[in-house]
Amino acid sequence: MTTVGRSTPTTRTVRVHRFKRGDDAPRMEEHDVPVEERTTVLEALRWIQLHADPTLGLRHSCFHASCGTCGVRVNGRERLACVTPISEVSGTVTVDPIANLPVLHDVVADMAPFVARFPEPHPIVRESELLPGAATPDGIDAFDRFEDCIECGLCLSACPVAATDDTYVGPAALAYAQRLLEEPRADRDAILDWADQDAGAWRCHAAFECTEACPSDVRPAQRIMSLRKDLGRRRKEQGREASTPPSSEGST
Repeated sequence: MTTVGRSTPTTRTVRVHRFKRGDDAPRMEEHDVPVEERTTVLEALRWIQLHADPTLGLRHSCFHASCGTCGVRVNGRERLACVTPISEVSGTVTVDPIANLPVLHDVVADMAPFVARFPEPHPIVRESELLPGAATPDGIDAFDRFEDCIECGLCLSACPVAATDDTYVGPAALAYAQRLLEEPRADRDAILDWADQDAGAWRCHAAFECTEACPSDVRPAQRIMSLRKDLGRRRKEQGREASTPPSSEGST
């Protein structure tokens, strides 16, 4: 529980999703949790785990929105529990696992299908912090941070297409592909071939829910639109209709 700038504790009702393998169905469980003005959703969940029910399953690590492991839905909206103050949540605080992925335990989702959506291994360029004097390759003036995605899965959870189509690669993977195109040494044809598949960039319906949910300012929806422009230009160069989507575009 937060101790810096301690305020008078109050009590909030936290309604948390409970499920473990072998259960017939998930259930919701309520706990009255003492909170302060700066208490986060993660701290409230940890209070339940420490003081009310040690079997509550949680996943967390950094406590400052860097690792992405504590992604959940709070009152139906995708949030990182570690930086979501209880004071900003109205009424009963309902905590569910992120959507569009299997649930392992309580509010812990299985991230393996999320990671499996990403394109086959390509190099990722990150800011050179450990080697400040490292020489840059030809065509690059300086190393820059190239990867802001923390792989929390919130964008996939918020995506309405992913909710109805398990084959859709999703906003995180497509934004990742678009970032790779900005790397001058990238295999552009391989990346564009991957993004041009039926379940790729053309499957996005431009709802922009992914950008709204993203806690790292990756702006996946905008990156997908940029990726579509690159695909459209290539289709035009190849003599194909640049705006022709795959046959699955209009399916639900």
